[in-house]
Amino acid sequence: MRLLPVLAVAMGATLSTACGISAQTAAPSPSASPASVAPLRRTLDSIADAHRGVVGYSITNLETGEHLERRGDEPFSTASLIKVPVLVALFDLAEQKLLSLDDPVLLTDIDKVGGAGQLQFLRTPTTLRLWDVAWLMSTLSDNTATNLVLDRIKIRRVWQKMEALGLPRTKVHSGSMTRIASVAPDSSAKYGLGVTTPNEMAQLFMLMAQGRAVSPSADSTMLWILEHNEDDSKLMRFNYGVRAAHKTGDVDRSRTDCGVLYLPARVVACVLTKDNVDTRYWTDSEGNAVIAQIGRAITAFWKR
Repeated sequence: MRLLPVLAVAMGATLSTACGISAQTAAPSPSASPASVAPLRRTLDSIADAHRGVVGYSITNLETGEHLERRGDEPFSTASLIKVPVLVALFDLAEQKLLSLDDPVLLTDIDKVGGAGQLQFLRTPTTLRLWDVAWLMSTLSDNTATNLVLDRIKIRRVWQKMEALGLPRTKVHSGSMTRIASVAPDSSAKYGLGVTTPNEMAQLFMLMAQGRAVSPSADSTMLWILEHNEDDSKLMRFNYGVRAAHKTGDVDRSRTDCGVLYLPARVVACVLTKDNVDTRYWTDSEGNAVIAQIGRAITAFWKR
């Protein structure tokens, strides 16, 4: 039963194996030959070159160390993908006993914002728990839930945690739909809700997969939450039945998706786009399609 791990982590119990995700502490081998992934690189670059926009990716097979990237250190808008660093910062504070995932959170009408999510439609006042809003932020990309988390942990805490993990270019700028209150107005004007690079966001997922982002128990639980992401329009569109812990993001000219794909080997894949010509919000938008094609190629290559 998966309900028991959820309740246990909210109480601070040890969950290193409870969610069925084994934490690995060994780093991937650096000796894998670039030639081994050359066919995949050609396929991915062909897909990216045909896209009417800019595509960056960072992909690593955690068991073999095979790695390939495109614009890996270039900054991209995260859109809602930045909610993963927010989740990591929240669990880090819970790990330090500075808060509890069982802490109550009061939702009022003034907290509600538009866009993704369901909390904006609930009657208020309503009391939830930090676990509840973290779940909604991660699985439904609920913007109101994200702001409730950030109100509790503060934006600068997210910055500090990312910097401590060696990810200094990964920043959340403001709450969702509240850019007027940005703590970094210039960067916010350029990148929106958050900014990262393909390599940094991929590295965050690698750390979680290895149990080194917060702790083995916290990391396995966060990945379990992200397995329940309900957006399958990007990396997972052509990968029905593939187990994955991932998070997506959508804004007008950017689409993003990053996660761990559980193939015969675990593969961390992060694909970010920007300057997309097609800004439509629908499943077949070009930003979604290019990430979906990359996801299909990754799975075909390593699911042999």
